[in-house]
Amino acid sequence: MNSALRKIAWRLIPFMGLLYFVAFLDRVNVGFAALTMNADLGLTKSMYGLASGIFFLGYVLFEVPSNLIMERVGARLWIARIMISWGLLSAGTAFVASPNQLYTLRFLLGIAEAGFFPGMILYLTYWFPAAWRARILSAFMVAIPVSSAIGSPVSTAILSLQAHGLHGWQWMFLLEGTPAVLCGFAVLVFLRDGPKKAAWLTSEEKEWLEGELARERSGALPSHSVVAALRAPRVWFLGLVYFGLLVGMYGYGFWLPQIVKGFGELSNLEVGFISAIPYAAAAFTMFLWSRHSDRTGERTWHIALPAFVGACGLAASAYFGNSPALALAALSLSAIGVYAALPVFWTLPTSLLAGSAAAAGIALVNSIGNTGGFFGPMLVGYVTEATGGYGAALWMLAAMVTFAGVLVLALAPRKPALLATAESQRS
Repeated sequence: MNSALRKIAWRLIPFMGLLYFVAFLDRVNVGFAALTMNADLGLTKSMYGLASGIFFLGYVLFEVPSNLIMERVGARLWIARIMISWGLLSAGTAFVASPNQLYTLRFLLGIAEAGFFPGMILYLTYWFPAAWRARILSAFMVAIPVSSAIGSPVSTAILSLQAHGLHGWQWMFLLEGTPAVLCGFAVLVFLRDGPKKAAWLTSEEKEWLEGELARERSGALPSHSVVAALRAPRVWFLGLVYFGLLVGMYGYGFWLPQIVKGFGELSNLEVGFISAIPYAAAAFTMFLWSRHSDRTGERTWHIALPAFVGACGLAASAYFGNSPALALAALSLSAIGVYAALPVFWTLPTSLLAGSAAAAGIALVNSIGNTGGFFGPMLVGYVTEATGGYGAALWMLAAMVTFAGVLVLALAPRKPALLATAESQRS
């Protein structure tokens, strides 16, 4: 019943995309704040790298517990809680007055947001069979580059705002944190915890969908095997693949405004518009690549190839660092590659896990991967401060994204360990 799945997609994806748009903007807007905030707070490049990356320490520590709680209390209540708490903390970042206060707020923001992304990924498995997931995940995750493409000029425009004793970067945190709180209350109204509670589906559609999803779950790790999911080598292996991708994505993303600023005498608003170009290109290709993966049923090369493209883009941006036009083209290529790999990647863990095992395993993959969000910005900060330029740091990011592509190819020939475990338990 493709008509039922299309109905669900139109009901859920635009709203969930909006939630992720707001979430990701609040996560990375510190990169635009840095254009003026660093001088106000006395942040060096390495201190800024720590401030941007420390978010992920709190995020990773509370990821698995948060997803397990969501599995118990339901997506509607838990996602609403996440959004309201992180919105308040993001807005509160406007009032930090020292590096230590910024570190603290960023760490707490990570704790508040923990579980949101893997919770959303888990939530989509309640509604869509595996054959649809790459295109559905890309339609949801396209909010990442779109938030950066739209947020870049909007955030830098707000930087020029000076009113009521607050600097532009402070207004940016206030104005961009408030929508998360409002969206949290909207979640309580619009989201349902599964197809059974969706009044807008017919009984026939509910029965068909539940049957399809039940058949898929029968081949996954049983729902009671939370410990088995956390200990499964394949889960950790997938986490390392995701780690390599996110080192590149966040190392690139948090520093892009400052890299662009170094191209020449540019205003902050011009930096915002130029920074939007790579993300606009990524948003355009992300869905098309995922749709092709669903049509062919192939996953491994649809992750590895864009990873290698992204790595080549990062390396080329370092090589052409003295030519702004060529460097920007290379940075756009790197965004196209890395972002195209992400939604296809998430078809792997979601096809191998079910129930509470999915809640734990998906969160663990995301936790391992998001340590890359701490490592990437920190790496760029320290290497740039030590070398006086971004070139060496970009080469290192390229190496990590290459590592992700190689690792996923190494993973492909093996029989899925989790499926083997499930088969042995049924026999």
